[in-house]
Amino acid sequence: MKPPILAIVMSTVISGTIMVLISSHWLTIWIGFEMNMLAIIPILMKKFNPRAMEASTKYFLTQATASMLLMLGIIINLLLTGQWTVLNMPNPIASNMMTAALAMKLGLSPFHFWVPEVTQGVPMSSGMILLTWQKIAPLSILYQIAPSMNPNLLMAMAIMSVLVGGWGGLNQTQLRKILAYSSIAHMGWMVAVTTYNPTLMLLNLTIYITMTLGTFMLFMLNSSTTTLSLSHTWNKLPLIASLILMTMLSLGGLPPLSGFIPKWMIIHELTKNDMAIMATFMAMTALLNLYFYMRLAYATALTMFPSTNIMKMKWQFESTKNTTLLPPLIMISTMLLPLTPMVLTLF
Repeated sequence: MKPPILAIVMSTVISGTIMVLISSHWLTIWIGFEMNMLAIIPILMKKFNPRAMEASTKYFLTQATASMLLMLGIIINLLLTGQWTVLNMPNPIASNMMTAALAMKLGLSPFHFWVPEVTQGVPMSSGMILLTWQKIAPLSILYQIAPSMNPNLLMAMAIMSVLVGGWGGLNQTQLRKILAYSSIAHMGWMVAVTTYNPTLMLLNLTIYITMTLGTFMLFMLNSSTTTLSLSHTWNKLPLIASLILMTMLSLGGLPPLSGFIPKWMIIHELTKNDMAIMATFMAMTALLNLYFYMRLAYATALTMFPSTNIMKMKWQFESTKNTTLLPPLIMISTMLLPLTPMVLTLF
């Protein structure tokens, strides 16, 4: 894709999301979602091949269905209240329809089937945008309509998403699919706390985005798409291998790393609201995610792939990829835990 066209398309994606974030009128929110959806499709088809075409079609069909459901919810709400404002949603049917539409846009279970397929079919950079930037707009609407949503429906979707995100990634060897299932599980954690403390959802989203961006950039630097290609990393870039180990453990939510903050806070919040069983269940399902992150970390940094001396020739080739954002992203996604009190005051 030529740079001017890419710039136009990216600016449309960004302005669509910003339009959703700043609007308080349902029609402009819906238009923002549509702009965003139509502009992301050329980005998904950047490297044009049948797989990218199929992935983009799947993405378009699910997002269009979600937009239709959202519009139906908006119209039902309009007929009952006579208002287009976001914060006035007394009707449970409209509220449930909008929740289902946003769940479909986010890829929450049971509407999750498109996420691994689309992420696997598109290039790494497009997958990165899909699993980070594309989550901001729907979550901002969830944040706004949180008080009028059905907590039982949200909890059911959260439990299913955490389970699917854990079980689905276990037998995967493709890195993009693993990150897609990881995204489904993280969305489950965010939605679980939405009804009790929506601000924690924003904290979780921020940390999730930094961790996922860091992970994708490390994989792109290495040009790895499978566990096998990742296992050659120690031979070419030993430092990158240890950084992948750190970010994987952080994504899994292990204590000394940043990924532990949102899990800790969400479990704390759920326990405060007499949801101790739910918190225990979610903590246990997080172990499933940790297992497949550990498997990646093990393949990358903890075993030495059998190699001949000829393979050492790769040392001579310098990587020409731009890594300006990588150091800050890795620092944020691993070393934020001591700053938890400050992070909590910010959120």
